[in-house]
Amino acid sequence: MTSSLDRQDHLAKLQTRRLPVPDAEVHEVLAALDASGLLSEVEPLVAQSTGRKRTLTVRALLLGMCLAAARNAGTVIFTSVTNILYFSLTDEMRARLDIPHYPDHARGFEAAYHVVRRLIHRIEKAVDPSPLPKNHRLDRELAARLLAEADPDELADRRSLMLRVVNRILDMSLLDAHPLLEGRWDGSAALDATVIGTYAKGLSADSPVTASDPDAGWYVRTAKHKDPLAMDEPPQERIKKRLYGYDLCLVVARDPDHDGAPLPDGSANPDAVPSLIVAFSLDKPSHRPAEVALEALQHVDPRYPRGYLAGDRLYPDQKPDKFQLPIRALGYQPVYDYAKDQLGVQAQFAGAELVEGNWYCPSMPQPLKDATKDLIGKKIDKQTWINRIRQRTTYLFMPKQRADAEGHRRMMCPAEANRGQCSLKPYTLGRGIHLPLIDPAPSPVGSPTACTQRTITLPPEAGAQLWQPLQYGTAEWQRVYFRLRNAIEGMNGFSKDPLYERLESGGTRRIRGIAAQAILLAFQLAHANKRKLATWAGSIALHGNQPHRRPTRRRKTKPLGTWTPEGYLTEATT
Repeated sequence: MTSSLDRQDHLAKLQTRRLPVPDAEVHEVLAALDASGLLSEVEPLVAQSTGRKRTLTVRALLLGMCLAAARNAGTVIFTSVTNILYFSLTDEMRARLDIPHYPDHARGFEAAYHVVRRLIHRIEKAVDPSPLPKNHRLDRELAARLLAEADPDELADRRSLMLRVVNRILDMSLLDAHPLLEGRWDGSAALDATVIGTYAKGLSADSPVTASDPDAGWYVRTAKHKDPLAMDEPPQERIKKRLYGYDLCLVVARDPDHDGAPLPDGSANPDAVPSLIVAFSLDKPSHRPAEVALEALQHVDPRYPRGYLAGDRLYPDQKPDKFQLPIRALGYQPVYDYAKDQLGVQAQFAGAELVEGNWYCPSMPQPLKDATKDLIGKKIDKQTWINRIRQRTTYLFMPKQRADAEGHRRMMCPAEANRGQCSLKPYTLGRGIHLPLIDPAPSPVGSPTACTQRTITLPPEAGAQLWQPLQYGTAEWQRVYFRLRNAIEGMNGFSKDPLYERLESGGTRRIRGIAAQAILLAFQLAHANKRKLATWAGSIALHGNQPHRRPTRRRKTKPLGTWTPEGYLTEATT
């Protein structure tokens, strides 16, 4: 028979063992915290001049959250934070951090846990941009009244503060990557909103009460979301996905000049830095997508350059003053794909025509203008589309100089740019048979300004909604657009891995409200960045040694220039 003492010993072995945290790891995290500027943002939010002295400092709390995230795949669990701070640090380290001693039993743990929880909630409340109470269901009329009575300026200030704090947390994961990004990244990025769940149960819109997380909303995805170019769609789309939560807008850094292929020896290319999350924002699903994206972009570290910016077909559909013009003012150059109702001639200015994002001569043949529309309408085959996209280059307007500080740019017609010969400009004739002849059709109202002047000045608002600097459909456009789009789709999948961050699951963030969700998400995203960097660094061969691990296998892809809006070409291209 087993004695009572043996049973107690067996149960003691089953209890959770608290592994000590090495002082070296603590010093490393504290150095990152001090360098991030996060403390200067958070400490004033919870400063108090009256009342009982707080027994836990903000610096110690953030240390515990960082250590807990590192041990739980990015998930910050309050019990884990408590265990680390009060029962896993060395006595010397706790003394340095002014963390009081609590006895290691149930009452001692509960007392320490409440200290941690109170301080976290105090920080969360200070940056909460929502006036609605959490953790219980509100009468919808009461919720509407609270929203109407709230000061919108104060809420906007809190939202700005929230985003500043959470992006500081994310920036900590990039401290070691700064030297790599500064030398190997041109500032290009991809932008996308991905849905993540919340721990609260969503209720229907006609429910008399709100959900216990009233800041979240329903995300509904249908088949139409999957393929906006589809021509024949049923009147009612079947719901593919339904989730109560938030839209997480990510900005992912990626240099489109590197394809990420391994070196001949099978190791990773040290010059091709992996895709990393450099900023994010959060809001209700499909709520103010342009503004939320712009908020995220404004939190990209100003030390980095600004390059191309790619997004899905949601972003060309926004109002120019809400998205397209602001991102250009930030220094980004948009790279778009288009929906079926955005193909062909999109805008005109001084006679020049905007065709799928680029300015062309008005005398460009109609089959070239309608090339993509004809492909979608099955009037031409894929190879014909490729050929017509290439032929458009002859009619492309070219910049004469850089855009000025306000975004105005002088442009030359193809004849002025020595790419063709035009009968309306006799001095461009006789340049040789290698240059095509542009022969405009006579017009009863006379020639447009673009055909009578040597240059025209395009203001930034001309065709701003759909303009892009790269010629749509070309190999260069494909290289930039698809590498950026693949980067963010890959990062979404990477951070949603059920073995690691499980970003989409609301169970990894069991606290309600947009502020709490944003803070906990910041630690998860930071962990994804660190894991991505560690995986990449482990596959690099250093000092002639073999790498610790093999690079991620890449899927076989088609060569650049073979993409069409309906898929890859099957025949060879010339």
